[in-house]
Amino acid sequence: MASTDVQVCGASDVRAEAPPLLRLRGVSKWFPGVQALDRVDFDLRSGEVHVLFGENGAGKSTLINIVAGALRPNAGDILLRGTPVQFRSVYDTRQRGISAVFQEFSLVPDLTVEENLFLGAELTKGVFINKPELHRRAEATLARLGFPLRPRAKVNRLSRAEQQMVEIAKAFRTNPSILILDEPTAALTQRETERLFQLIQDVKRQGVGVIYITHRMNEVHRIGDRITVLRDGHRVATLDVQDATAEKLVELMTGRKIEAFFPRIDHRPEGELLAVESLTAGSMVRDVSLAVCAGEIVGLAGLIGSGKSEIGRACFGLEPITGGTLRFLGRRVTRPTPRAMLDAGLVYLPPDRRAEGLVIERCVRENIALASLPMAEFSGRLLLKRRSERAICGALAERLRLVPPRIERAVTFFSGGNQQKVVLAKGLTRSPRLLIMDEPTMGVDVGAKTEVYSFMKGLVEREGVGILLISSDLPEILHLANRVYVMYGGRMRAELKGAEITEQAVLSHFFEARTAAVG
Repeated sequence: MASTDVQVCGASDVRAEAPPLLRLRGVSKWFPGVQALDRVDFDLRSGEVHVLFGENGAGKSTLINIVAGALRPNAGDILLRGTPVQFRSVYDTRQRGISAVFQEFSLVPDLTVEENLFLGAELTKGVFINKPELHRRAEATLARLGFPLRPRAKVNRLSRAEQQMVEIAKAFRTNPSILILDEPTAALTQRETERLFQLIQDVKRQGVGVIYITHRMNEVHRIGDRITVLRDGHRVATLDVQDATAEKLVELMTGRKIEAFFPRIDHRPEGELLAVESLTAGSMVRDVSLAVCAGEIVGLAGLIGSGKSEIGRACFGLEPITGGTLRFLGRRVTRPTPRAMLDAGLVYLPPDRRAEGLVIERCVRENIALASLPMAEFSGRLLLKRRSERAICGALAERLRLVPPRIERAVTFFSGGNQQKVVLAKGLTRSPRLLIMDEPTMGVDVGAKTEVYSFMKGLVEREGVGILLISSDLPEILHLANRVYVMYGGRMRAELKGAEITEQAVLSHFFEARTAAVG
């Protein structure tokens, strides 16, 4: 699509009296064989949240990397407060008041929280680091932001949500004039998300401009002022958030109308695949019972930290089981291990695809085949069967509509949605009877989500696969699941079926659990 075909509507032509904080004019960026951005215009005003929206691979990450100084454009102009600038590095942009929180963390795991906060801007006293002052300022920053973190805690001991807080604190520590937030709530609980939104409102009142990337429709309308939609490296439209209905955004983003996000799934439960009774596992899960049958999707709902993920990990052998029973295909499993469960037909897809699901620097083919190399289709007695491996991996990439369909390309060069497809393909090499899908659409755009949902529908209806869907995305649970279990504080609160599965019912169990905990 040529840039002259780009649709521009609404607020994009509205000019503020003062020059915007930031303006990009005709910015282009290309990599070998890929046009990531094609003559993109973008501006950010003082005291606004400007949402960037688009499918994975649309150019959002490239644009914010240019603004953050991590990449340089091949063409176009960047104006900061009306003055043309060239950003030489991330350090250069930080000195100019631009701070970024990227989806992929940039923390040093072996350093403490306070050391990470001041990394590259260490406080010194003579030739030595002024540790007392560093500690005092780190405490003050965390207290101001309301983050319950210990400054001297090692980052490698923190949960993913806590690491996300450290990244956010790094950005807010410098009192920026431009703040870039890339999927900042993906790992946060509801309470932490609300605190972040309050911080965003606070900095808006101070005149800070915020560039915000999210795939969550409710966040767009909750905190956004304007929204720019990118598609295939082009700016499609910029409009006021109040004019951006979900249907309109999806059409702008994908170039096609999507009548419904969630497909109607014909659940036909047959034999019981997984039965968990009075399960106690890890440090969180206590006395949990659930079951999953062939030909159905069972939802496991709960806030982050409720223990729902630990159940899936325990069933796959990643969390120690200290009590209760686990049966798969009618056979009791006393000490599950990933190898044994894979061989039996149970596949677990982790929520953090980059840390646990993929070897990010290796190619698609190697990632898809990795969990199945001992199988006869992939290896003989001494050597790998490369021809068979390429054929199987290529067929799965085609089946999942991998874009681009290049299985010898490193996974790191694919968008988040396509990386998730590689994780799915990796699981499918085992022809699973049961899939445990833990946050399967986290950080995935709306278009890719619909593809994942459609694929789940096919697995359940045509192949009789059972799916245990573990998700913090409540609409996902409500629209896809045949039955829903609700978790809170490591324990099962309720099982809902059929007409009982409503937003009010699920949330009421969250509420009751909180009330009981307080009482």
